[in-house]
This record gives sequence, structure tokens and C-alpha cells, in this order.
Amino acid sequence: MTENIILKDDHNEFKFPVVVGTENEKGIDISNLRSETGYVTLDPGYGNTGSCESRITYINGEKGILRYRGIPIEELAQHSDFIEVADLLIWGSLATKKMRERFTALLTDNALLHESLKHHFEGFPFDAHPMAMLSAMVNALSCYHPVLALPQNPREIEEAAAILISKIRTIAAFSYKMSRGEPFIYPKAKFSYAENLLHMMFSLPHEPYEVHPEVKRAVDLILILHADHEQNCSTSTVRMVASSGANLFASVSAGIAALWGPLHGGANQAVIEMLEKIHSGNMDAKQCIKMAKDKDSGIRLMGFGHRVYKNYDPRAQILKELSKKVFNVLNYEDPLLDIALELEEIALKDSYFVERKLYPNVDFYSGIIFRAIGVPKNMYPVFFAIGRLPGWIAHWREANENKKSRIARPRQIYTGPAKSNYVPIEQRPDRKP
Repeated sequence: MTENIILKDDHNEFKFPVVVGTENEKGIDISNLRSETGYVTLDPGYGNTGSCESRITYINGEKGILRYRGIPIEELAQHSDFIEVADLLIWGSLATKKMRERFTALLTDNALLHESLKHHFEGFPFDAHPMAMLSAMVNALSCYHPVLALPQNPREIEEAAAILISKIRTIAAFSYKMSRGEPFIYPKAKFSYAENLLHMMFSLPHEPYEVHPEVKRAVDLILILHADHEQNCSTSTVRMVASSGANLFASVSAGIAALWGPLHGGANQAVIEMLEKIHSGNMDAKQCIKMAKDKDSGIRLMGFGHRVYKNYDPRAQILKELSKKVFNVLNYEDPLLDIALELEEIALKDSYFVERKLYPNVDFYSGIIFRAIGVPKNMYPVFFAIGRLPGWIAHWREANENKKSRIARPRQIYTGPAKSNYVPIEQRPDRKP
């Protein structure tokens, strides 16, 4: 029996069906709301609006649960690697050995950039933000792979996914090298995905960079933890752009632009800047906590709280332990880690944060690990984008294979001026800029 929700106004009663998800999540199907009632919903930020049905990622924010295709993030973090997770997200199940070997071979074959594409970097100023370059260069890839920009079958989707996942790390590394005036370093077929990324960023022709196994694993794990996160801002952007019929490369490029924002992919950079400010002597951890509770102070405790999680972010717990391992193997001491641990300890005992369920999120520790490895702050969101790419591809594929999907077109409630007449320029009053 279909469950319905009844909506009433002063004159009529309307029924709308309830959609139930795998984990008993319930949503009201209001796709006919306007046509039947004349009303639309108003939900700024879409915090209570389901934009689609998806089989990719499940989150329970109240219980701190995150699963990719049904598999808990804790199990993937312990047993898997980024390429296996990417394959899982895109295709829906774990790959066999033969499937894995084929996908790995495709990644290796597509690691290099077209030589003409390399010249695009010369058009950017040396201090251009790497996210601007990343978005532009991913979009430019569609010019070099026009047949695969709109893949039509599983083989084409696999090849397009391999092109993007493999080349995005090369683009990222080249953008970093260009900002430093250093020569580009090419990938090596024998290296793993994360190892190649670090190699291309930090190696020099006269001084190769040796990647410590624990550092390689740390980067791989960070990419896994960022690989997908349901309908966040950038993923929703990818799906919205895809709904217009835009190709995969253009949709991903738009997702990168959305991720660039400091409230999304730039949040871990904001955490580091907060910790640096505390360490500089302007305030200590206790003062920071006190000021964060004062709405008029202008101080926010970055890295705490999450739009979805009302419990400890499971990714943050994994990264907290990872940060200790990385610091240990690198013999690296960072006062920012001590400050971060102190902030967490104070906040988790403070009634203000406990009552509001403000726990550390993934951004709280990822920036500290990047800092230890030597990744500059402006590259933090680039690593985020590399990690999130498989999720974007999976959502683009899911959206395009849904025959019932429509072009995304939210409604609005107009609050501007009522009808008014055109005023000749000589009669118009001055206005403030």
C-alpha cells in the first residue's frame, strides 16, 4: 500500500506519495505540487529538499554513518585503495581482478597530457590559483577527446573516467610546478596513483622525491575519504549541469568551480589559517573557544560542525589517527597539531558545542596532514577535487542514465518591486552604488 502525505489549505486537500529509500529514509514526492495546488516550496540552501534518488552513497548524519555503495567507509579505509574505490563508485560493485587490471592499465595509458594541451599552462599567470587552472584544463580536455565527452556505452564511460581520473593529477602537478617555475615532471608507469601524484609534484630532475610508504598511504586514504559525499554543493552542481545535456568534462569543470569555495573545498585551508592565527600569539585555544561562542566576535571555529553530520564525522576519526602516524614516520613536530588536539578536547567537553552537536569534521585534520607532507595551502582544494572526481563521474553517469530525469530548474518566490513604469534617463534620481 502506497503511503501518502496529505496537505491542506483553507479550501482543499491534496495527497502526495511518500518515497522510501533502502535505509527507510522517507521523502514526499512533490513533483506535482505546483500544478495541483499553485504553491511551490521555499527551502533556501535545499537543506530539506531531495533533488534525486541515488544508489551511490548513503549518509546518516545523526549516527555518523558513511557508506559507498553500501560498504562502510571504515572498511574501505582499512582494506581498499583509491582506484578500487573509484571503480566501486562508478560501477556500483567491487571489481574482479581482471576488471581492476584493465582499469589500472587505462589509467597508466592516459596519464600523459597531449603536448598541445601543455601549452595552455603558458597562458596563465605564474600566480594563478591552481583551482582556476584545474577547472579550465579539465574543460579543455573535451576538445582533445570529443567522442568521449558524451560517452554512450560502458566502454566509453570507462575510458572517459580513466582519462579524467588519470589526467587530473597530472594537471594538478603541472599547475603546482608552473607556480614555482620548475620543470614539469612526467608520471611513471610503475608508481601507484597517489605515489605518482606526489612524484610529479615534488620531484626535480636533479633531485628525485622518494615517497614514504606511510605518506603514500595517507594521500591515498585522504582521496578515499573525499571520493563522494552524497548531494553536496559540488556534486549537486555536476548533476545540475549534466541535466542540461552538458558533457562529462564540462560538468566536472563546473563541479571544480563549486568546490573552490571556502565553505566547501577550501574549508581545510581555513582550518590551517585559524590554527596559524592562534599559534601566532594573538589568542590561545581557550580564548578561541570562548570567542567562537560569541556571535559578535566574528570568530568561527573552523573544522567543527557539518551540514549533514550531527555526530562525529567518521572521516575525521580516521584522519585523526592517520595524522599521528604521518607525523611519527616523518619525525615531524607541528605545534598546530597540538593546538588542534587541544581545541578538540575543549570543544567536546563544552556544553555549547555538545548541545549544538558541533564535532570535528574531515577538514579539521586533512589540512594538518597536507601541511606535514609539504602541500601548500592553495593546493588543498585541488587534492579534494582529485578525490571527489570519481563521485562526480558516478553521479553524472547516474543522472544521464535516468530516463525520467528533467533539466534542473528550481522555482523562486519573487520579492522585488511590483509593476512600475519606465523612467526616462533625465528624470531618474541618483542611486547609491
